Amino acid sequence: MIPASFDYVRPTTVGEAVQALSDGGDDAKLLAGGQSFIPVLRLRMGDPSLVVDLGGIAELRGVREEGDAIVVGAMTTHHDVTRDELLGRHVALIAEATRTVADPQVRHRGTLGGALAHADPAGDLAAPTLALDAELVVVGPSGERRVPASEFFEDYFTTAIGPTEILTAIRFPKYTGWGARYEKFNRVAQAWSIVAVAATVKVDGGKITDARIGLTNMAGTPVRARGVESALVGQSMSEETVRAAAQAAAEGTSPTSDADAGSDYREHLARVLTGRAVLAAAG
Repeated sequence: MIPASFDYVRPTTVGEAVQALSDGGDDAKLLAGGQSFIPVLRLRMGDPSLVVDLGGIAELRGVREEGDAIVVGAMTTHHDVTRDELLGRHVALIAEATRTVADPQVRHRGTLGGALAHADPAGDLAAPTLALDAELVVVGPSGERRVPASEFFEDYFTTAIGPTEILTAIRFPKYTGWGARYEKFNRVAQAWSIVAVAATVKVDGGKITDARIGLTNMAGTPVRARGVESALVGQSMSEETVRAAAQAAAEGTSPTSDADAGSDYREHLARVLTGRAVLAAAG
């Protein structure tokens, strides 16, 4: 299908984009990578009066180091995330998860910020962002604010971004020396996750000294498996220890039942994939 008609602007600065979004009113929408938004337009599931294209804003792209944080511009493509040296060294989990997103064509066009703002519970990047205790930088008419990942994802396809605000960057604490693994279970290759687990762990002297675990598609928003984290920390690294701790993976979740899987099967997947992810992350 052909989209309904709309006005289009391509600003070159964040300030211009915020102004255009404010002037456009409630029906103005942002275009980032477009991998989810363009199909919505083509199917006429959305009918914006104005599309503000962020592709012309150079300051929204790239990865940089700021003290104890790695900052990723919201318009940085998935392709660049998977190949960035700073992320590979200090925030391996986000690079690991991004490698599983769709296919090379999508990874060359899709963006980290666009995926997080879309907030699909089956998307692969929200759970690692939550597990890594990232901060999301949002800019609007009132200026800049930082939103912890734990407060950013509010519901299905709903985030803390206001109607006249733009996600400009994601700030990740450094996890230098931590192991990382993203275990994804999907129906066919390149499909959305039925369930996935993002795990990053720190092992010292044969013991797990810290752990961060996020779950994909186990609720309307990404979920931290805090029961598993608590059960792992301080324990000797062994398959038996990890498998036992992974039994708590589904605690506090609310998975749906659909054509792909029932809620009980998703809970089973969460436990199995958590065990695999932690064991792989710990080497």
